[in-house]
Amino acid sequence: MDNVQALILALVQGLTEFLPISSSAHLILPAQMFGWPDQGLAFDVAVHLGTLLAVVAYYRRDLWAMTRGAGDGVMQRRMNPDLRLGLLVVLATVPAVAAGFLAKDLIENELRSAAVIAVTTVVFGVLLWLADVYGARKRAVAELGVGSALLIGVAQAVALIPGTSRSGITITAALALGFRREDAARFSFLLSIPVILGAGLLKTKDLLESTVPVDWGHMALGVVVSAVTAYLTIMLFLRLLDRVGMLPFMVYRLLLGAVLFVWFV
Repeated sequence: MDNVQALILALVQGLTEFLPISSSAHLILPAQMFGWPDQGLAFDVAVHLGTLLAVVAYYRRDLWAMTRGAGDGVMQRRMNPDLRLGLLVVLATVPAVAAGFLAKDLIENELRSAAVIAVTTVVFGVLLWLADVYGARKRAVAELGVGSALLIGVAQAVALIPGTSRSGITITAALALGFRREDAARFSFLLSIPVILGAGLLKTKDLLESTVPVDWGHMALGVVVSAVTAYLTIMLFLRLLDRVGMLPFMVYRLLLGAVLFVWFV
């Protein structure tokens, strides 16, 4: 992998990790269309770290409030809104963790085909638009309960199927449950933090056990480019969300799915 390929893949990862358009669908295209080599474990770790840094930096106030709320809750022995939100994020993460362990072999061996990615890109794009159109869009994150958090968490577990889009399906579930667009995106992005962290740690473990040499230059490039790109993507997405809605993302996913079908299937 040369510097241009590393730059493009880091840009793609940063752009697609938080937009509801499926990062796996985009990462398969450059490699397959141009015959690029696999990006490797080290680069995977780098771009995961970059996107994690981006979402942590953007939601640093929320994370600090949840941390402070946890401390206050322990000291005062009572629940508070920030502690409650933190606990709901943890609760909603459990289904994805469980599904990841139980269905790891199925996902890696049976569901990584271009056909699966093409189908899920289209189907879940349509579902995203339907949830946006027919959802009540009245609830705020402060109104999130245990049941809603679990349902969004189950949706996140489904995102282990390549092409689904983790952000896309969690936003879809939140919109279907009546949450406002910005609140749906906010909880989705907070929910991404433990998932990206967990995935990054697993890949780091594999990297430490690997004997393949590490290209530190490509890793640094991957971290910086994916972090900056992801941060700007989150910021612009949230600013434009109420103005544009989910229709452009549904249309884009339909076009992307058509390209995948024509090119690979």
